[in-house]
Amino acid sequence: MKQIVCEQPDQLVMREAAEPQLAEGQAIVRIRRIGICGTDLHAYKGNQPFFTYPRVLGHELAGEVEAVHPSVTEVRAGDRVTVIPYMECGQCIACRSGKTNCCTHMQVLGVHRDGGMSERIAVPASHLVVVNQLTLDQAAMLEPLSIGAHAVRRSGLQAGDTVLVIGAGPIGLGVMALAKHRGARVIAMDIQEERLAYCRRWAGAEETVHALHNPKERLEHLTGGDYPLIVFDATGHAQSMMQALHYVAHGGTLVYVGLVKGEITFSDPEFHKRELTMMGSRNATREDFELVVQAVESGRIDVDSFITHRAALDDMISEFAGWLRPEASVIKAVVEL
Repeated sequence: MKQIVCEQPDQLVMREAAEPQLAEGQAIVRIRRIGICGTDLHAYKGNQPFFTYPRVLGHELAGEVEAVHPSVTEVRAGDRVTVIPYMECGQCIACRSGKTNCCTHMQVLGVHRDGGMSERIAVPASHLVVVNQLTLDQAAMLEPLSIGAHAVRRSGLQAGDTVLVIGAGPIGLGVMALAKHRGARVIAMDIQEERLAYCRRWAGAEETVHALHNPKERLEHLTGGDYPLIVFDATGHAQSMMQALHYVAHGGTLVYVGLVKGEITFSDPEFHKRELTMMGSRNATREDFELVVQAVESGRIDVDSFITHRAALDDMISEFAGWLRPEASVIKAVVEL
């Protein structure tokens, strides 16, 4: 069985691996699509938190069930599925509270344990979502879009709220799309005009702000001096995350969706005078996946134009470094098997 391993920073290797073994409660999934995300790119460059080498990457997965253990009733052979890649312990305080997405002993496929950049993997059936009504491309995009759905749900956003989403990468775009799905007025911020145009076209953002061209003044103008009630930072960039506090309305909420490897600081007077709510958003739950399935199935989210680059598994290693270059204009790259 073919498998791609990130042996160390800047080194991907194709190898032959043993076939996965079917255990109680599991299913064998033939992987058909693998989405490439910021986590994979950061791991490749050596700056992904909570990451060790060597590691099989891949957690945005779609495939077909090839076999199930006799104890499994949730899925059947032949089902098209996506994978919920967050392997929780089920026993810690977060899990007992239903917040499996931030389990104290979290093991994410492709990060803490080997992921799905293989021809087949064994997965707990409890972490599969049957999506026979979706295409393989759509199924592979459910995980990154669910991260956006979770951030939006966690924020308490209400229809009619004005929100700012900083960062027009795949996660930020997902936040925008799901905020629009919930009825928000969306303002997008990024440093690339091409990305800002895409925010309007794909995510339906009403307004855009260039992050390097007097963004605070622009936001003040767009909101009549109020500033956005909710600000999502999906950049994973420390300076942006620290600056984001200055864009939030008094009494508003700042949600950190992106993750940075390092420390961030903020002005306590600015934080207190706004009576600001600051929160992190991590991963997603089955509830978020199911919401995104409905949004994609209804046509509210267009996956086809979200995927801009493709490669076969045999060609991925030669293509991977190129996807990192800004001039490649990658929104979302997908590996096909």
